[in-house]
Amino acid sequence: MVEKELVILGIETSCDDTGAALVRGGREILANVVQSQVAVHQRFGGVVPEVASRKHIENIGPVVEECMKKSGLNYQDVDVIAVTNRPGLIGALLVGVSFAKGLAYALDKPLLAINHLEGHIYANFLEHEGIEFPLVCLIVSGGHTSLVYMRTHGDMEVMGQTRDDAAGEAFDKIARFLNLGYPGGPAIEKAARQGSEGVYHLPRAYLGKDEFEFSFSGLKTATMNLWTKLKKSGQELNVNHLAAEFQAAVVEVLVEKTVAAARSRGVRTVLLAGGVAANRLLRERLSNRCQETSLNLFYPPIALCTDNAAMIASCAAYRLELDKPAPLSLNAYPGL
Repeated sequence: MVEKELVILGIETSCDDTGAALVRGGREILANVVQSQVAVHQRFGGVVPEVASRKHIENIGPVVEECMKKSGLNYQDVDVIAVTNRPGLIGALLVGVSFAKGLAYALDKPLLAINHLEGHIYANFLEHEGIEFPLVCLIVSGGHTSLVYMRTHGDMEVMGQTRDDAAGEAFDKIARFLNLGYPGGPAIEKAARQGSEGVYHLPRAYLGKDEFEFSFSGLKTATMNLWTKLKKSGQELNVNHLAAEFQAAVVEVLVEKTVAAARSRGVRTVLLAGGVAANRLLRERLSNRCQETSLNLFYPPIALCTDNAAMIASCAAYRLELDKPAPLSLNAYPGL
């Protein structure tokens, strides 16, 4: 049971967004500040880990200060400090973990370590009341694509995850290959709106029957090979049609595997989370399939799909009864 007046300061630095948020009672966002690095990494076509780490060092102090100022609270009003310590870019994670440990020590407040992927799930609990367990959640982002079965808070089982490229990573790579820009997800989606799926034909990687793992590397290669082949043969090229077909190929697999996973466990609730959850086609088609199969679908608002600290603070509120406070020797880990 989450204490309604408990105020948690969340800190998130797992990739290239520096985030700090104050959440009361696990659901009420008092302030949520995110400093994006997109403009910094655009010229590289992707996140450069060393650059990301250095920018986090510059941003973390001012972002936390702005968060406190927006909330109208003092540091002593904070009850718990929660920080992402896995998975992610190790240098980036270490900035957030080090800052959170210093703050917890200075304020004499408990410190809680949060799994970034679990945090994404809780973006839904910030937005929606009455989410019923058990449930299946599709977490789909730049670094991870996973299907998770949740019996209740803190009781989770990974049903399947990507064997190679995550969906968001595949979007980034294809967008860079087609010179559509960075970040790749919004770039592909924008191009796809001006094209039509089915003009070109790309494979759908289902792997096997009753298989809940994902693989997007082959689709990425097939897309590049098709484009190169068409180019060499002198055929008319339409990048918007290819973007539409690529997006549809990714979305179809995500949707069908999620519905199949939910039906295999006999659940009625499906959650969508992660940066790619902002994709309009994914939201629409998963909504349609859930309606067809009598499943209740929940997904966060666009602002809470991408990396933010509010979801970390919310997750911490539900984990307080399950986890002991982290020691000041807390470390960061790049893997799950």
